[in-house]
Amino acid sequence: MPVDLLVVGLGNPGDEYTRTRHNVGAEVVELLARRHGGKLHGSKGRARRDDVRIGSKRVELAIPLTYMNDSGEAVAALARRLGIEPSQIVIVHDELDLEPAVLRVKVGGGLAGHNGLRSIKQHLHTDEFLRVRIGVGKPPSKERGADHVLSRVSKREREAMDVTIEEAADAVEAIVTDGVDAAMNRYNARPPDPD
Repeated sequence: MPVDLLVVGLGNPGDEYTRTRHNVGAEVVELLARRHGGKLHGSKGRARRDDVRIGSKRVELAIPLTYMNDSGEAVAALARRLGIEPSQIVIVHDELDLEPAVLRVKVGGGLAGHNGLRSIKQHLHTDEFLRVRIGVGKPPSKERGADHVLSRVSKREREAMDVTIEEAADAVEAIVTDGVDAAMNRYNARPPDPD
């Protein structure tokens, strides 16, 4: 039976990157696997993956085993193997251009300097994939960008981020069951919580 959607959570492999800003996408996919009885395991396609049912749909969950900058290799290999189009791919990722813990759903568009997205666009030859974006805020300076995304957050920010990770999993489920337009209406209309 064909897969309806491929959901990819971006991050870097290795314990030293666990719970860093750059790995929030991978955390969302791990949560979705737990919610839907999936077990992510490494195999073909340079990704930890499993397929689950969400509602009536069959969904492939994946976390690339490549480093962030080479995410496109894993995504393109999975897309080819599953025979799916870019419009059936949901990428869950961190976003510097959004305030910490803000969630947005988007189709296509700019890459906002995100090397993982750049690699995916390069390998798929399009940016018309779906995105669930999780804000991690801007670094103090452009030069500190890598340090910023590869660092862990304060306890207070982490608590907010954990809530957003749950909401991002909800947003992926909404994309699967109700479509991306409904998910955008639901998750993009909300103002960020005041401090």
